[in-house]
Amino acid sequence: MQRLARNGGTAELLRWLSGRADGWAGIVGSDGTVLSASGTVAPDVPQPPDVPRLVADGVRALAERGALAYSHDTGAHTALLFPLYADDRGAAPLLAVVTPRPVAAGLATLLADVLMPLSLCWEAEAVERKRRRVDLAESRGREAVLHLLMTGQLSIARQVAGALRPRLPDPVRVCVVECPGGSRDEVARVCAEADGGRSWIVRCPVYARHLILVMPAEEAPEGTATDEAVAALVDHCVVGVSEQVPLADTATGYRQAFHALAVAREHPARHARFGLTPEPALVVGSAGRQWAEALLTPLLTHVPRRAQDPGSQELAATAASWLAFSSHATGHLKVHRNTLAARLKLIGELLGLDLHRLADQSALDLALRIRATPAPVCTPDPGEPTRTDTGGAAAPAHANGAAHDLDEVLRRPAVQEWAARQLAPMGGPAGPAAEETLRAWLGCEGRLGPTAAELGISVPGARKRLTRLETVLQRSLLRPPSARYDLWLALRAQEVRP
Repeated sequence: MQRLARNGGTAELLRWLSGRADGWAGIVGSDGTVLSASGTVAPDVPQPPDVPRLVADGVRALAERGALAYSHDTGAHTALLFPLYADDRGAAPLLAVVTPRPVAAGLATLLADVLMPLSLCWEAEAVERKRRRVDLAESRGREAVLHLLMTGQLSIARQVAGALRPRLPDPVRVCVVECPGGSRDEVARVCAEADGGRSWIVRCPVYARHLILVMPAEEAPEGTATDEAVAALVDHCVVGVSEQVPLADTATGYRQAFHALAVAREHPARHARFGLTPEPALVVGSAGRQWAEALLTPLLTHVPRRAQDPGSQELAATAASWLAFSSHATGHLKVHRNTLAARLKLIGELLGLDLHRLADQSALDLALRIRATPAPVCTPDPGEPTRTDTGGAAAPAHANGAAHDLDEVLRRPAVQEWAARQLAPMGGPAGPAAEETLRAWLGCEGRLGPTAAELGISVPGARKRLTRLETVLQRSLLRPPSARYDLWLALRAQEVRP
Protein backbone atom coordinates (compact mmCIF):
# COMPACT_ATOMS: atom_id res chain seq x y z
CA MET A 1 0.00 0.00 0.00
CA GLN A 2 2.83 2.43 0.79
CA ARG A 3 4.50 1.69 -2.55
CA LEU A 4 1.25 2.20 -4.47
CA ALA A 5 0.55 5.43 -2.58
CA ARG A 6 3.97 6.82 -3.59
CA ASN A 7 3.92 5.68 -7.21
CA GLY A 8 0.28 5.62 -8.28
CA GLY A 9 -1.71 7.55 -5.72
CA THR A 10 -5.44 7.15 -5.21
CA ALA A 11 -6.17 5.51 -8.56
CA GLU A 12 -3.64 2.70 -8.04
CA LEU A 13 -4.71 2.11 -4.44
CA LEU A 14 -8.35 1.77 -5.51
CA ARG A 15 -7.42 -0.55 -8.38
CA TRP A 16 -5.43 -2.79 -6.02
CA LEU A 17 -8.18 -2.66 -3.39
CA SER A 18 -10.92 -3.61 -5.88
CA GLY A 19 -8.80 -6.60 -6.87
CA ARG A 20 -8.34 -7.69 -3.24
CA ALA A 21 -12.08 -7.30 -2.62
CA ASP A 22 -12.97 -9.02 -5.90
CA GLY A 23 -15.47 -6.21 -6.44
CA TRP A 24 -15.84 -2.46 -6.67
CA ALA A 25 -13.90 0.18 -4.69
CA GLY A 26 -14.31 3.92 -4.84
CA ILE A 27 -14.31 7.24 -3.05
CA VAL A 28 -17.66 9.00 -2.73
CA GLY A 29 -18.59 12.44 -1.52
CA SER A 30 -20.78 13.21 1.47
CA ASP A 31 -23.74 13.56 -0.92
CA GLY A 32 -23.22 10.08 -2.41
CA THR A 33 -21.53 11.26 -5.64
CA VAL A 34 -18.83 8.88 -6.88
CA LEU A 35 -15.59 10.88 -7.03
CA SER A 36 -13.19 8.12 -8.05
CA ALA A 37 -13.71 4.39 -8.58
CA SER A 38 -12.10 1.22 -9.86
CA GLY A 39 -13.20 -2.33 -10.61
CA THR A 40 -16.52 -4.06 -11.22
CA VAL A 41 -18.46 -6.73 -9.43
CA ALA A 42 -17.30 -10.22 -10.45
CA PRO A 43 -19.27 -11.53 -13.46
CA ASP A 44 -19.94 -14.94 -11.86
CA VAL A 45 -21.81 -13.27 -8.97
CA PRO A 46 -25.39 -11.97 -9.40
CA GLN A 47 -25.13 -8.25 -10.12
CA PRO A 48 -26.56 -5.71 -7.67
CA PRO A 49 -29.24 -3.47 -9.18
CA ASP A 50 -27.01 -0.36 -9.27
CA VAL A 51 -23.65 0.01 -7.49
CA PRO A 52 -23.66 3.86 -7.38
CA ARG A 53 -27.22 3.86 -6.06
CA LEU A 54 -26.37 1.20 -3.46
CA VAL A 55 -23.42 3.29 -2.31
CA ALA A 56 -25.51 6.50 -2.23
CA ASP A 57 -28.12 4.77 -0.06
CA GLY A 58 -25.35 3.67 2.30
CA VAL A 59 -24.00 7.23 2.54
CA ARG A 60 -27.42 8.57 3.49
CA ALA A 61 -27.92 5.82 6.10
CA LEU A 62 -24.48 6.48 7.64
CA ALA A 63 -25.23 10.24 7.86
CA GLU A 64 -28.65 9.67 9.43
CA ARG A 65 -27.26 7.36 12.10
CA GLY A 66 -24.13 9.41 12.80
CA ALA A 67 -22.06 6.22 12.60
CA LEU A 68 -18.33 5.93 11.95
CA ALA A 69 -18.73 3.01 9.57
CA TYR A 70 -21.55 1.30 7.68
CA SER A 71 -22.20 -2.23 6.39
CA HIS A 72 -25.19 -3.30 4.35
CA ASP A 73 -26.01 -6.76 2.94
CA THR A 74 -28.07 -7.02 -0.25
CA GLY A 75 -28.20 -10.83 -0.53
CA ALA A 76 -25.34 -11.49 -2.95
CA HIS A 77 -23.21 -8.47 -1.97
CA THR A 78 -22.05 -6.47 0.99
CA ALA A 79 -21.48 -2.69 0.85
CA LEU A 80 -18.89 -1.31 3.30
CA LEU A 81 -18.33 2.42 3.95
CA PHE A 82 -15.67 4.18 6.03
CA PRO A 83 -14.98 7.96 6.30
CA LEU A 84 -11.51 8.74 4.99
CA TYR A 85 -10.82 11.18 7.82
CA ALA A 86 -12.65 13.05 10.56
CA ASP A 87 -14.46 16.21 9.48
CA ASP A 88 -16.58 18.20 11.93
CA ARG A 89 -18.63 19.58 9.05
CA GLY A 90 -19.67 16.08 8.01
CA ALA A 91 -18.34 16.67 4.50
CA ALA A 92 -15.49 14.14 4.53
CA PRO A 93 -15.36 11.77 1.54
CA LEU A 94 -15.85 8.04 2.22
CA LEU A 95 -14.21 4.85 1.08
CA ALA A 96 -16.88 2.54 -0.35
CA VAL A 97 -16.38 -1.12 -1.25
CA VAL A 98 -18.94 -3.49 -2.77
CA THR A 99 -17.81 -7.12 -2.41
CA PRO A 100 -19.51 -10.51 -2.95
CA ARG A 101 -20.81 -12.37 0.09
CA PRO A 102 -19.48 -13.88 2.18
CA VAL A 103 -16.97 -11.13 2.91
CA ALA A 104 -13.41 -12.44 2.55
CA ALA A 105 -11.60 -13.06 5.82
CA GLY A 106 -9.45 -10.10 6.85
CA LEU A 107 -11.06 -7.66 4.37
CA ALA A 108 -12.39 -5.40 7.13
CA THR A 109 -8.92 -5.20 8.68
CA LEU A 110 -7.42 -4.48 5.26
CA LEU A 111 -9.90 -1.61 4.72
CA ALA A 112 -9.03 -0.14 8.12
CA ASP A 113 -5.33 -0.28 7.22
CA VAL A 114 -5.79 1.31 3.78
CA LEU A 115 -7.65 4.34 5.16
CA MET A 116 -4.48 6.15 6.25
CA PRO A 117 -2.46 6.01 2.97
CA LEU A 118 -5.63 6.49 0.93
CA SER A 119 -6.70 9.59 2.88
CA LEU A 120 -3.19 11.08 2.62
CA CYS A 121 -3.15 10.48 -1.15
CA TRP A 122 -6.62 11.97 -1.56
CA GLU A 123 -5.78 15.10 0.41
CA ALA A 124 -2.45 15.54 -1.37
CA GLU A 125 -4.17 15.22 -4.74
CA ALA A 126 -6.85 17.68 -3.64
CA VAL A 127 -4.14 20.19 -2.72
CA GLU A 128 -2.47 19.60 -6.10
CA ARG A 129 -5.77 20.18 -7.91
CA LYS A 130 -6.25 23.44 -6.00
CA ARG A 131 -2.69 24.49 -6.83
CA ARG A 132 -3.32 23.86 -10.51
CA ARG A 133 -6.52 25.89 -10.38
CA VAL A 134 -4.64 28.74 -8.71
CA ASP A 135 -1.87 28.50 -11.32
CA LEU A 136 -4.46 28.50 -14.10
CA ALA A 137 -6.23 31.51 -12.56
CA GLU A 138 -2.93 33.39 -12.28
CA SER A 139 -1.99 32.45 -15.84
CA ARG A 140 -5.36 33.67 -17.13
CA GLY A 141 -4.98 36.85 -15.07
CA ARG A 142 -1.57 37.55 -16.60
CA GLU A 143 -2.96 36.79 -20.04
CA ALA A 144 -5.78 39.27 -19.41
CA VAL A 145 -3.27 41.95 -18.36
CA LEU A 146 -1.25 41.32 -21.53
CA HIS A 147 -4.41 41.61 -23.62
CA LEU A 148 -5.23 44.94 -21.98
CA LEU A 149 -1.69 46.19 -22.64
CA MET A 150 -1.86 45.06 -26.26
CA THR A 151 -5.10 47.00 -26.76
CA GLY A 152 -3.76 50.13 -25.06
CA GLN A 153 -5.88 49.96 -21.89
CA LEU A 154 -3.00 50.85 -19.59
CA SER A 155 -4.85 52.03 -16.48
CA ILE A 156 -7.11 48.94 -16.35
CA ALA A 157 -4.09 46.69 -16.93
CA ARG A 158 -2.32 48.25 -13.95
CA GLN A 159 -5.39 47.81 -11.76
CA VAL A 160 -5.73 44.11 -12.67
CA ALA A 161 -1.99 43.56 -12.27
CA GLY A 162 -1.95 45.12 -8.82
CA ALA A 163 -2.68 41.82 -7.07
CA LEU A 164 0.08 39.95 -8.94
CA ARG A 165 3.85 40.23 -8.87
CA PRO A 166 6.10 41.73 -10.06
CA ARG A 167 4.82 45.25 -10.66
CA LEU A 168 4.45 46.23 -14.32
CA PRO A 169 7.65 48.07 -15.34
CA ASP A 170 7.73 51.19 -17.52
CA PRO A 171 9.51 51.57 -19.94
CA VAL A 172 9.90 47.97 -21.09
CA ARG A 173 11.48 45.59 -23.52
CA VAL A 174 9.25 42.79 -24.81
CA CYS A 175 10.85 39.38 -25.21
CA VAL A 176 9.35 36.40 -27.07
CA VAL A 177 10.83 33.00 -26.19
CA GLU A 178 10.15 30.03 -28.48
CA CYS A 179 10.45 26.94 -26.29
CA PRO A 180 11.20 23.31 -27.19
CA GLY A 181 8.05 21.21 -27.36
CA GLY A 182 6.34 20.58 -24.03
CA SER A 183 8.84 22.59 -21.95
CA ARG A 184 7.11 25.96 -21.63
CA ASP A 185 6.58 25.69 -17.86
CA GLU A 186 10.20 24.74 -17.28
CA VAL A 187 11.45 27.55 -19.55
CA ALA A 188 9.22 30.01 -17.63
CA ARG A 189 11.00 28.94 -14.43
CA VAL A 190 14.40 29.41 -16.12
CA CYS A 191 13.34 32.88 -17.35
CA ALA A 192 12.24 33.92 -13.86
CA GLU A 193 15.54 32.78 -12.36
CA ALA A 194 17.66 34.34 -15.13
CA ASP A 195 15.86 37.67 -14.76
CA GLY A 196 15.73 37.67 -10.97
CA GLY A 197 11.92 37.78 -10.97
CA ARG A 198 11.86 41.26 -12.54
CA SER A 199 9.86 40.35 -15.67
CA TRP A 200 6.15 39.88 -16.26
CA ILE A 201 6.00 36.37 -17.76
CA VAL A 202 2.92 35.31 -19.77
CA ARG A 203 2.22 32.05 -21.61
CA CYS A 204 1.26 33.14 -25.11
CA PRO A 205 -2.45 32.45 -25.75
CA VAL A 206 -1.84 32.12 -29.51
CA TYR A 207 1.34 30.06 -29.93
CA ALA A 208 1.60 27.03 -27.64
CA ARG A 209 5.42 27.10 -27.61
CA HIS A 210 5.86 30.82 -26.91
CA LEU A 211 6.46 32.74 -23.71
CA ILE A 212 6.11 36.52 -23.64
CA LEU A 213 8.24 38.50 -21.19
CA VAL A 214 7.53 42.17 -20.44
CA MET A 215 10.89 43.15 -18.97
CA PRO A 216 12.22 46.35 -17.39
CA ALA A 217 14.05 48.34 -20.05
CA GLU A 218 17.23 48.67 -18.01
CA GLU A 219 19.48 45.65 -17.86
CA ALA A 220 19.97 43.75 -14.60
CA PRO A 221 22.82 45.27 -12.55
CA GLU A 222 24.76 42.02 -12.69
CA GLY A 223 24.90 39.05 -15.00
CA THR A 224 24.12 38.33 -18.65
CA ALA A 225 21.15 39.83 -20.48
CA THR A 226 18.00 37.74 -20.04
CA ASP A 227 17.65 36.80 -23.72
CA GLU A 228 21.25 35.59 -23.92
CA ALA A 229 21.01 33.75 -20.60
CA VAL A 230 17.83 31.90 -21.55
CA ALA A 231 19.18 30.94 -24.98
CA ALA A 232 22.34 29.62 -23.32
CA LEU A 233 20.55 27.70 -20.55
CA VAL A 234 17.84 26.00 -22.64
CA ASP A 235 18.78 23.88 -25.66
CA HIS A 236 16.82 24.59 -28.86
CA CYS A 237 15.32 27.74 -27.28
CA VAL A 238 15.07 30.84 -29.55
CA VAL A 239 14.66 34.38 -28.20
CA GLY A 240 13.72 37.69 -29.82
CA VAL A 241 13.77 41.05 -27.98
CA SER A 242 12.27 44.43 -28.85
CA GLU A 243 13.71 47.89 -28.49
CA GLN A 244 12.92 49.93 -25.40
CA VAL A 245 9.29 51.09 -25.60
CA PRO A 246 6.83 52.73 -23.17
CA LEU A 247 4.54 50.29 -21.38
CA ALA A 248 1.63 51.76 -23.35
CA ASP A 249 3.35 50.57 -26.56
CA THR A 250 3.56 46.91 -25.50
CA ALA A 251 1.84 45.88 -28.76
CA THR A 252 4.62 47.58 -30.75
CA GLY A 253 7.24 45.88 -28.57
CA TYR A 254 5.60 42.51 -29.16
CA ARG A 255 5.68 42.95 -32.95
CA GLN A 256 9.34 43.95 -32.79
CA ALA A 257 10.21 40.94 -30.60
CA PHE A 258 8.36 38.62 -32.95
CA HIS A 259 10.33 39.96 -35.92
CA ALA A 260 13.55 39.55 -33.96
CA LEU A 261 12.52 35.95 -33.26
CA ALA A 262 12.43 35.24 -37.01
CA VAL A 263 16.03 36.49 -37.24
CA ALA A 264 17.12 34.55 -34.13
CA ARG A 265 16.01 31.23 -35.69
CA GLU A 266 18.78 31.62 -38.26
CA HIS A 267 21.35 32.98 -35.80
CA PRO A 268 23.92 30.61 -34.20
CA ALA A 269 23.45 32.24 -30.78
CA ARG A 270 19.64 31.71 -31.00
CA HIS A 271 18.82 35.23 -29.80
CA ALA A 272 18.45 38.57 -31.58
CA ARG A 273 17.30 42.10 -30.87
CA PHE A 274 15.12 44.19 -33.12
CA GLY A 275 17.09 46.83 -35.00
CA LEU A 276 14.76 48.63 -37.42
CA THR A 277 13.24 51.96 -36.39
CA PRO A 278 11.03 53.86 -36.22
CA GLU A 279 7.43 52.64 -36.33
CA PRO A 280 5.46 54.00 -39.31
CA ALA A 281 2.88 55.50 -36.92
CA LEU A 282 5.64 57.79 -35.57
CA VAL A 283 6.42 59.44 -38.92
CA VAL A 284 3.01 60.12 -40.47
CA GLY A 285 2.61 63.55 -38.89
CA SER A 286 -0.67 65.43 -38.54
CA ALA A 287 -1.75 64.44 -42.05
CA GLY A 288 -1.56 60.79 -41.04
CA ARG A 289 -3.42 61.42 -37.80
CA GLN A 290 -6.25 63.17 -39.66
CA TRP A 291 -6.40 60.41 -42.27
CA ALA A 292 -6.54 57.71 -39.57
CA GLU A 293 -9.25 59.57 -37.67
CA ALA A 294 -11.35 59.96 -40.81
CA LEU A 295 -10.95 56.27 -41.70
CA LEU A 296 -11.74 54.95 -38.21
CA THR A 297 -14.58 57.30 -37.25
CA PRO A 298 -17.39 55.00 -38.48
CA LEU A 299 -15.91 52.18 -36.39
CA LEU A 300 -15.19 54.23 -33.28
CA THR A 301 -18.65 55.84 -33.26
CA HIS A 302 -20.53 52.59 -33.93
CA VAL A 303 -23.39 51.94 -31.50
CA PRO A 304 -24.57 48.31 -31.41
CA ARG A 305 -28.25 47.64 -31.96
CA ARG A 306 -28.45 45.08 -29.15
CA ALA A 307 -26.78 45.05 -25.75
CA GLN A 308 -25.11 41.68 -26.48
CA ASP A 309 -23.54 42.89 -29.76
CA PRO A 310 -19.90 44.08 -29.73
CA GLY A 311 -19.35 47.79 -29.25
CA SER A 312 -16.82 50.04 -30.94
CA GLN A 313 -13.98 49.28 -28.49
CA GLU A 314 -14.48 45.53 -28.81
CA LEU A 315 -14.60 45.76 -32.62
CA ALA A 316 -11.39 47.82 -32.67
CA ALA A 317 -9.68 45.23 -30.44
CA THR A 318 -10.95 42.46 -32.75
CA ALA A 319 -9.53 44.21 -35.80
CA ALA A 320 -6.15 44.74 -34.14
CA SER A 321 -5.98 41.12 -32.97
CA TRP A 322 -6.94 39.72 -36.38
CA LEU A 323 -4.42 41.92 -38.20
CA ALA A 324 -1.71 40.76 -35.79
CA PHE A 325 -2.58 37.06 -35.52
CA SER A 326 -4.77 36.26 -38.55
CA SER A 327 -6.90 33.15 -37.85
CA HIS A 328 -5.08 32.66 -34.53
CA ALA A 329 -7.02 35.66 -33.22
CA THR A 330 -9.71 33.22 -32.06
CA GLY A 331 -7.28 31.98 -29.40
CA HIS A 332 -6.20 35.50 -28.50
CA LEU A 333 -9.75 36.84 -28.17
CA LYS A 334 -11.26 33.57 -26.84
CA VAL A 335 -14.06 33.62 -29.44
CA HIS A 336 -15.40 31.11 -31.97
CA ARG A 337 -14.21 31.43 -35.56
CA ASN A 338 -17.78 32.21 -36.71
CA THR A 339 -17.92 35.06 -34.18
CA LEU A 340 -14.62 36.40 -35.51
CA ALA A 341 -15.86 36.16 -39.12
CA ALA A 342 -19.09 38.01 -38.26
CA ARG A 343 -17.19 40.80 -36.50
CA LEU A 344 -14.75 41.19 -39.41
CA LYS A 345 -17.66 41.41 -41.86
CA LEU A 346 -19.23 44.17 -39.74
CA ILE A 347 -15.89 46.02 -39.48
CA GLY A 348 -15.44 45.90 -43.25
CA GLU A 349 -18.97 47.21 -43.81
CA LEU A 350 -18.53 50.05 -41.32
CA LEU A 351 -15.22 51.19 -42.81
CA GLY A 352 -16.01 50.49 -46.45
CA LEU A 353 -12.99 48.19 -46.73
CA ASP A 354 -12.50 44.79 -48.32
CA LEU A 355 -10.53 43.00 -45.61
CA HIS A 356 -9.60 40.22 -48.04
CA ARG A 357 -7.30 42.70 -49.81
CA LEU A 358 -3.81 43.27 -48.46
CA ALA A 359 -4.01 46.96 -49.38
CA ASP A 360 -7.06 47.51 -47.19
CA GLN A 361 -5.58 45.41 -44.40
CA SER A 362 -2.41 47.52 -44.49
CA ALA A 363 -4.40 50.75 -44.37
CA LEU A 364 -6.47 49.57 -41.39
CA ASP A 365 -3.38 48.30 -39.57
CA LEU A 366 -1.62 51.64 -40.00
CA ALA A 367 -4.70 53.60 -38.90
CA LEU A 368 -5.08 51.54 -35.72
CA ARG A 369 -1.38 51.94 -34.91
CA ILE A 370 -1.59 55.71 -35.44
CA ARG A 371 -4.60 55.83 -33.12
CA ALA A 372 -2.61 53.95 -30.44
CA THR A 373 0.36 56.34 -30.72
CA PRO A 374 0.39 59.57 -28.67
CA ALA A 375 0.28 62.51 -31.09
CA PRO A 376 3.09 64.55 -29.48
CA VAL A 377 5.71 61.86 -30.24
CA CYS A 378 4.95 61.83 -33.99
CA THR A 379 7.41 63.47 -36.35
CA PRO A 380 6.03 66.92 -37.36
CA ASP A 381 5.61 67.96 -40.97
CA PRO A 382 8.18 70.39 -42.38
CA GLY A 383 6.93 73.85 -41.56
CA GLU A 384 4.27 72.47 -39.23
CA PRO A 385 3.55 74.91 -36.39
CA THR A 386 5.03 73.95 -33.05
CA ARG A 387 2.43 72.42 -30.75
CA THR A 388 1.57 74.61 -27.80
CA ASP A 389 -0.50 74.02 -24.72
CA THR A 390 -4.12 74.52 -25.83
CA GLY A 391 -5.75 72.90 -22.87
CA GLY A 392 -5.45 69.44 -24.34
CA ALA A 393 -6.78 70.37 -27.81
CA ALA A 394 -4.66 69.56 -30.83
CA ALA A 395 -3.40 72.55 -32.77
CA PRO A 396 -4.48 72.48 -36.45
CA ALA A 397 -1.70 71.30 -38.71
CA HIS A 398 -2.96 71.81 -42.28
CA ALA A 399 -4.82 74.68 -43.84
CA ASN A 400 -6.91 72.23 -45.87
CA GLY A 401 -8.05 70.58 -42.62
CA ALA A 402 -7.56 66.89 -43.51
CA ALA A 403 -5.42 64.46 -45.40
CA HIS A 404 -7.09 63.42 -48.66
CA ASP A 405 -5.98 59.78 -48.80
CA LEU A 406 -3.31 57.31 -47.78
CA ASP A 407 -1.10 58.14 -50.76
CA GLU A 408 -0.85 61.74 -49.57
CA VAL A 409 0.35 60.46 -46.18
CA LEU A 410 2.88 58.16 -47.83
CA ARG A 411 4.38 61.09 -49.81
CA ARG A 412 5.58 62.80 -46.60
CA PRO A 413 9.39 63.09 -46.53
CA ALA A 414 9.57 61.34 -43.14
CA VAL A 415 7.48 58.44 -44.47
CA GLN A 416 9.61 58.25 -47.62
CA GLU A 417 12.71 58.03 -45.44
CA TRP A 418 11.07 55.33 -43.32
CA ALA A 419 10.16 53.33 -46.45
CA ALA A 420 13.71 53.56 -47.78
CA ARG A 421 15.05 52.18 -44.49
CA GLN A 422 12.62 49.27 -44.59
CA LEU A 423 13.72 48.26 -48.08
CA ALA A 424 17.41 49.14 -47.73
CA PRO A 425 18.49 45.58 -46.75
CA MET A 426 17.49 44.44 -50.25
CA GLY A 427 20.10 46.72 -51.80
CA GLY A 428 22.84 44.05 -51.92
CA PRO A 429 23.74 41.58 -54.70
CA ALA A 430 20.59 39.56 -54.04
CA GLY A 431 18.45 42.70 -54.19
CA PRO A 432 16.67 42.23 -57.55
CA ALA A 433 15.70 38.62 -56.82
CA ALA A 434 14.64 39.51 -53.27
CA GLU A 435 12.53 42.44 -54.48
CA GLU A 436 10.94 40.28 -57.19
CA THR A 437 9.99 37.68 -54.55
CA LEU A 438 8.65 40.33 -52.19
CA ARG A 439 6.58 42.09 -54.87
CA ALA A 440 5.15 38.78 -56.10
CA TRP A 441 4.24 37.70 -52.56
CA LEU A 442 2.57 40.99 -51.69
CA GLY A 443 0.84 41.12 -55.08
CA CYS A 444 -0.64 37.68 -54.36
CA GLU A 445 -2.08 38.89 -51.03
CA GLY A 446 0.60 37.06 -49.02
CA ARG A 447 -0.50 33.59 -50.24
CA LEU A 448 2.18 31.00 -50.96
CA GLY A 449 0.47 29.02 -53.74
CA PRO A 450 -0.25 31.97 -56.05
CA THR A 451 3.20 33.43 -55.25
CA ALA A 452 4.89 30.20 -56.37
CA ALA A 453 2.85 30.22 -59.59
CA GLU A 454 3.71 33.87 -60.20
CA LEU A 455 7.42 33.15 -59.78
CA GLY A 456 7.26 29.87 -61.73
CA ILE A 457 8.64 27.79 -58.86
CA SER A 458 7.31 25.20 -56.43
CA VAL A 459 5.54 26.10 -53.18
CA PRO A 460 8.48 24.77 -51.06
CA GLY A 461 10.80 26.87 -53.25
CA ALA A 462 8.71 29.98 -52.63
CA ARG A 463 8.72 29.24 -48.91
CA LYS A 464 12.53 28.95 -48.91
CA ARG A 465 12.86 32.26 -50.75
CA LEU A 466 10.63 33.99 -48.22
CA THR A 467 12.53 32.40 -45.33
CA ARG A 468 15.78 33.80 -46.75
CA LEU A 469 14.05 37.14 -47.21
CA GLU A 470 13.11 37.12 -43.51
CA THR A 471 16.82 36.93 -42.67
CA VAL A 472 17.66 39.73 -45.12
CA LEU A 473 14.92 42.05 -43.88
CA GLN A 474 15.16 40.90 -40.24
CA ARG A 475 11.38 40.67 -40.14
CA SER A 476 8.84 37.86 -39.84
CA LEU A 477 6.94 37.25 -43.08
CA LEU A 478 5.42 33.77 -42.97
CA ARG A 479 4.06 33.72 -39.42
CA PRO A 480 1.85 36.40 -37.89
CA PRO A 481 2.49 39.04 -36.67
CA SER A 482 3.92 39.51 -40.17
CA ALA A 483 5.76 42.52 -41.58
CA ARG A 484 3.71 42.34 -44.78
CA TYR A 485 1.68 45.46 -43.89
CA ASP A 486 4.80 47.56 -43.32
CA LEU A 487 6.42 46.22 -46.49
CA TRP A 488 3.30 46.88 -48.56
CA LEU A 489 3.24 50.44 -47.24
CA ALA A 490 6.96 50.87 -47.97
CA LEU A 491 6.59 49.67 -51.58
CA ARG A 492 3.50 51.81 -52.06
CA ALA A 493 5.40 54.82 -50.70
CA GLN A 494 8.08 54.22 -53.35
CA GLU A 495 5.43 54.09 -56.08
CA VAL A 496 3.79 57.39 -55.10
CA ARG A 497 6.88 59.38 -54.12
CA PRO A 498 7.03 62.84 -55.67
